[in-house]
Amino acid sequence: MPSDIPALNEVRRITQKKRDAWWTVLLVDPVATPLVRQVALRTRITPNQITWGALLLGLAAAACFAMGDWRWLIAGALVYHLSFVLDCMDGKVARLTGQGSVFGAWLDYIFDRIRVIACAIALMAGQYERTGDLLYVWLAVAVVCLDGLRYINSLEIFKTRHTMRKQIKARIRQARRSEDEAGVAFMEDLLRHNPEADVEQDLASVRSQDIGPAAESVTAHPAHLAPSEHHSAHHPAHHLGLPEQPKAQVIDLQQEFRHRFPAYLRLRSFLLRHRIRTHLISGIEFQMGVFIIGPLCDAVIPATIISGALLLVFELAIIYKLLLSTRDFSRTLASFEEDEVRTAA
Repeated sequence: MPSDIPALNEVRRITQKKRDAWWTVLLVDPVATPLVRQVALRTRITPNQITWGALLLGLAAAACFAMGDWRWLIAGALVYHLSFVLDCMDGKVARLTGQGSVFGAWLDYIFDRIRVIACAIALMAGQYERTGDLLYVWLAVAVVCLDGLRYINSLEIFKTRHTMRKQIKARIRQARRSEDEAGVAFMEDLLRHNPEADVEQDLASVRSQDIGPAAESVTAHPAHLAPSEHHSAHHPAHHLGLPEQPKAQVIDLQQEFRHRFPAYLRLRSFLLRHRIRTHLISGIEFQMGVFIIGPLCDAVIPATIISGALLLVFELAIIYKLLLSTRDFSRTLASFEEDEVRTAA
């Protein structure tokens, strides 16, 4: 197997995610990816063993934090970052060597939560022991709760989006039961794969073309885009990388959000070109603020409060975006019903 390990550039392509946290992209991947290649090339270490190593380093960081002294805080921050580097390496090794497993994903998730809980309790307990400030006790509770909230919210949003997509696909299959089933794509996915695309310009181009029934569909139902077979070159799906399919439909469930925040699309495209996701303060950045920036600066309280506040702001933004997406979803279903009534008439 070691002889099959490709060059570093190919390893980057295989192992690095198309979108990731900015902390990972800028501060972890440049170190982790070369290490992943060397691990796969020279050792027989498995992804699960790396996951165990990340946990042990996380517990070592917690032991450092518990000492309370600023020197131990710096040591704990450095060890925590090494733990996170290993945490990023296990998935990369799995993708590179094909050793990924469902159990490995579960193990990685559980060990991440254990590491956060252990480090939060140890860090705040050490500072409470040093200062006697009861605020550290409440901060320990807040860190654990916010970390759990982030992952619960992420899971529920994923389930909601999956449900919306599933219902839309079911309606399309129902509407085309007597025809050859066409493909369906979602605008958000197309933009993710082609961040260079200018969706507003493409949509304007579609509306300006005389493409018969397709133009009527776009005008009457903005969330339900149906490209013409004869004018696919003018449709956003053509620029966004949609496979050539007759009667393919592009469903845009982020239309209202982009309409309210037009600068978002430009920012999103810029970040995607650098593999950075728009959720700039996620669980990763929150952990780094609490367990690295705070200890390194000997400013645990302000770093924890600021990191927690920013995490909440971005979580609320995601929830608001989901709310607008459900409105686009309702309009899309309504457009299907109107099409059915028009066809029956």
